[in-house]
Amino acid sequence: MSTKAMTAPTSTKYETRLFINGEFSAASDGGTFPLNSPLTRETVALISEATVMDTNRAVAAAKAASPAWAGLSVHERGAYMNNLASLIAESEKELASLEAISMGRPISGYWDAKAAVKKLQYFATAGWNGQGRTSLNTPGFINLTLRQPFGVVAAIIPWNVPVYVFINKIAPAIAAGNTVVLKSSEKAPLTSAKLAGLIQKAGFPPGVINVLSGHGHISGATLASHMDVRLITFTGSGRTGRLIREAATKSNMKNVVLELGGKSPAVIFDDADLERAAKETFHSIQWNSGQACMANSRVYVHASVAERFLDLFKECAKDVRLGDPLNPEVNHGPQADIAQYDIVKKYFEIGNQDGKLVLGGVPEDTTGYFIQPTIFVETPESARIMRDEVFGPIVNINIFTDEDEVIQMANDTEFGLYSAIYTRDIDRAMRFARASEAGTVAINCTSPTGAFDLPFGGYKASGIAREGIHDSLDNYLETKTVIIRTG
Repeated sequence: MSTKAMTAPTSTKYETRLFINGEFSAASDGGTFPLNSPLTRETVALISEATVMDTNRAVAAAKAASPAWAGLSVHERGAYMNNLASLIAESEKELASLEAISMGRPISGYWDAKAAVKKLQYFATAGWNGQGRTSLNTPGFINLTLRQPFGVVAAIIPWNVPVYVFINKIAPAIAAGNTVVLKSSEKAPLTSAKLAGLIQKAGFPPGVINVLSGHGHISGATLASHMDVRLITFTGSGRTGRLIREAATKSNMKNVVLELGGKSPAVIFDDADLERAAKETFHSIQWNSGQACMANSRVYVHASVAERFLDLFKECAKDVRLGDPLNPEVNHGPQADIAQYDIVKKYFEIGNQDGKLVLGGVPEDTTGYFIQPTIFVETPESARIMRDEVFGPIVNINIFTDEDEVIQMANDTEFGLYSAIYTRDIDRAMRFARASEAGTVAINCTSPTGAFDLPFGGYKASGIAREGIHDSLDNYLETKTVIIRTG
């Protein structure tokens, strides 16, 4: 494992300021917080910490820009979005490097910029779909509905895939005619600041998109309770999602869109393609060092093939290369920061007490926040590690013998974001799909596989509402009924 310092420019090369009303500026009180390398633990940049005053100023800028932006045609708004898409495509390598520096994401598997461009290009014309209905069913009246933007939308994004989620939030919001105040995660602020510079370069009118950096209890809480924010969208932990929903309700009953955590099961039947199932479920929990809400952290294998599957699963670990995420040969970086590292270590200790360790652990010969891909077996279903979201590369593999039994085990969680089944029996697969309490069910594949043109979101504590090219636009449009008496 390589633990050499990241080959990155000094912090003076990074944009670290707030982006409000089309201009970059330091925090109003000059406050900053350190961004530390998850590889070397050294400070790589001092990031502006948005104050309540800064957040209010950003909301005011968005509110002032709202009428003119909503008044543009779909083509006019789309032209800015296409400009931004081109700039992101040109900046892909820099964005990948900034993620590696911020939170340890290996550049070798960086796909976020391409996915963000694809979303922007779609939503550049999707505004045409913001249409209402008409009715002649009441004699003497022509009745209709109008779809109109909310006004100011707030977005709070996570640190694990920040570029993709940044665009996934703002693209439908601005396509619908809203203006946005976005808060980046304190763990991964550099790409959001870079995107703010690209937004400026793309020529967006001042105030249409504002980007803040800082911690949730200051700027995030201010956005959640702000009386001029009419909708807030958040991707992140269930704990924070609950706080946001509570603040939204107590303030102005603002709409909320929440994509929260997961404890996603994968079920492997005895007729499955075991090599494919092992490879894909291993990738699901190892990708991004396990820092994904849809990662397969629980795998259930039919007893008759459990030993073979476990051997294949462990074999996949031989291709893992830990080290500097800026090294293109590395495919497993450190956890995002010391807080996340300590959380995952705590769950490793819990898992080691309740289950049987068969692979992985916490390496002791490294400076960075590394956790190896880790497998526990024979863990009781009631164990805490089977119920809590760990957000690290730790998987529990248990056995089952009966279809009804495993469906009950898979659903026995407060989460419901993603589930997967591997079987050649299509009837069984569809029974599982119908019974699964999850927003996405994958058959003979697993996370992070998704469908570009279908919705994503969770059952139960995994979220509220759905996001996707046919769903997100609706999230950002109010419906107004107009009643017209005729004759």
